[in-house]
Amino acid sequence: MGKLDGKIAIVTGSNRGIGKGIAIALAREGCKVVVNSYKEDEDAKKTAEEIKKLGADSIFVKADVIREVDMKSLVEHTVKHFGRLDIMVNNAGILVQGTVDTLTEQDWDKQMDVNLKGVFFATKYAVMQMKKQGTSGRIINISSIAGLVGFPGISAYCASKGGVTEFTREVALDCAQYKITVNAINPGVIVTDMTKGMINDEETRKSLLENTPVGRFGQPEDIGNAAVFLALDESSFITGHNLVVDGGWTAR
Repeated sequence: MGKLDGKIAIVTGSNRGIGKGIAIALAREGCKVVVNSYKEDEDAKKTAEEIKKLGADSIFVKADVIREVDMKSLVEHTVKHFGRLDIMVNNAGILVQGTVDTLTEQDWDKQMDVNLKGVFFATKYAVMQMKKQGTSGRIINISSIAGLVGFPGISAYCASKGGVTEFTREVALDCAQYKITVNAINPGVIVTDMTKGMINDEETRKSLLENTPVGRFGQPEDIGNAAVFLALDESSFITGHNLVVDGGWTAR
């Protein structure tokens, strides 16, 4: 038996990368997972199929986090199919490089829409459903160490993830009385499509590793394992917390 048998989870942006790692990790513990992407995505459908091969149930639902109506529909579709919602993982995110003097307004707005407003929309409808169920729930937001410390060249990304970090703390206070915990995970450098450009550049790779005391980059399953921990009943006294999973980067 898995530690999350019978639980129902949504993982936004779970077609690949960290989102896929989280979806797979939850499924390994018996969780039924709604895989999500903003478009009809073959990778997302493959993720759902991989979950089924693990013996867990899974469906794919197309929904764009920047559209409030889509997030409302995503939660409703989940409840219609599985009967309830126990875990909402807000993972969908993008990164557009640029310093404050080179970023366009469009670049800024796009990152704020996906990385911060999308978390708000999904959390809003997940909390409404969890309160209606009257039991408990888990909101897990994927932030970044870029929401805790500065990184040159990604000002809008840092701002958006800093927003997720603080949003997590505030919503935790709003939801505590309903036994809904709200936490964030702040990953360091994780091997994904988003980071492959940096990792594949020899000079940048060397610098990143030098700043990661454990001497390796993280993998999506490292974040998946952290998400499983926060989803457990045993974690019910943890809320408003930002769990840093960065190989020691921010401990320096």
